[in-house]
Amino acid sequence: MTLPADPDASTALPAAADLWKPVLVRAAVALGFGAVTVFWAAPSTAGMGWAGGLYLLATGVVLLRSVNKAGLRAGSASSKVLSAAGAVLTGTGAAVGLMHANLLFGVLAALGLGLAGAAELYLGITNRGRSVLARDWIASGVVGVGTAALLPFFIDLGPHALLGVAGGGAIISGVLWMLAGLTLRHDARADSAKAVN
Repeated sequence: MTLPADPDASTALPAAADLWKPVLVRAAVALGFGAVTVFWAAPSTAGMGWAGGLYLLATGVVLLRSVNKAGLRAGSASSKVLSAAGAVLTGTGAAVGLMHANLLFGVLAALGLGLAGAAELYLGITNRGRSVLARDWIASGVVGVGTAALLPFFIDLGPHALLGVAGGGAIISGVLWMLAGLTLRHDARADSAKAVN
């Protein structure tokens, strides 16, 4: 993650100083889910639904809570896209968590991750040079779309395979968001130190 070289003041707002908090929460959610999928040897269909549903739901809530901190103008297309991505993940997470079936998990999780990934790709491309999260959105979007594309091929292999694919994508994006959050936190501390001097 790098800071924009020349932010355009007409379309971008400065990101909140505590933007690192929701970014690190998102990373923790993804890495926690990824760890569960790695160490859970024989998940049931219901367990898969609950674990995957909670992951999608929590990620969606974090996205919704980060809209105001990301430096996107209220009512802009970018803020609406980020809100829509959060809403899609929240809705698919609730559905996957409440209705347990391999086909349902494969299709709904792929739909939620794919739409959210496409939204993040859009945000990264359209906010390049204007947002500190632009490169992270692009990378996370690619991971989300890639995970969504793979999930349907593993439906017949059962809960362990489906959780493995979803968890693999979660681990990759979790590491990405962890690095972004730590960088944002470091930059916020450096900026506050400069302001004191």
